[in-house]
Amino acid sequence: MKLHRLVALFLLLIVPFAHAWADEYADTINIFKNAGESGDFFNTSYGYAVFPTIGKGGIGIGGAHGKGRGDAAGNHVGDTSMTQLTVGFQLGGEAYSQIIFFEDKRAFTEFTSGNFEFSATASAVAITAGASAATTTTGSSAGASGGKHDATTKSAGYYKGMAVFTVAKGGLMYEASIGGQKFSYTPK
Repeated sequence: MKLHRLVALFLLLIVPFAHAWADEYADTINIFKNAGESGDFFNTSYGYAVFPTIGKGGIGIGGAHGKGRGDAAGNHVGDTSMTQLTVGFQLGGEAYSQIIFFEDKRAFTEFTSGNFEFSATASAVAITAGASAATTTTGSSAGASGGKHDATTKSAGYYKGMAVFTVAKGGLMYEASIGGQKFSYTPK
C-alpha cells in the first residue's frame, strides 16, 4: 500500500515538470518560427536539432553546455546535447537558444553520427540583444537577435546542408576564442 502511495506521489510531482519540459521545446520552436528567416526553414528542411537553453561562461578558458532534441520529418526522433570548450580572450556568461536545420537526410545523418562540429568563434552578447559571427569547419555564419520576444534572424542559407540560428536569452559575454563543440545524439 505504501509503495502505491509513493508511486502516486512521484507521478504527481514529475508530471508538471515533464509538461514544462515539453513546453520549453514548443516555446523555443515557436520563437524560431516567428523570428524572420528561420521560420522559412521549418517548411523546407529535412529536420532540425533544437536547444532551448545553452549556458556558456568563461574567463580565459570557457565552456558551454545544453541539451536538446532532434526532429526529422516532423517527428521527435532523438535527444542531443552540446558541449563546448574554448580558449582565448573571453569573459562573462550568457544563455541562448539554438536551432540547427538540416537540408536533407545526409546532413541529418552526419549530425547524428557525431561528425558535426564548430570552431573559431568571435561574438558579443549583451543582456537580450546580441550579434555574433562564426567561422567553422562547416562554414561561416552570422546572426543577430533582440531576445526571445522580439527576435529576428538572418541567414546566408544552408552550408554543407546545415543552417544555424541563435536567439540570445541573457547575459554578458565578450569572446574571441578558438574551441570546438561536440554534439552527442541518442535515438529515441
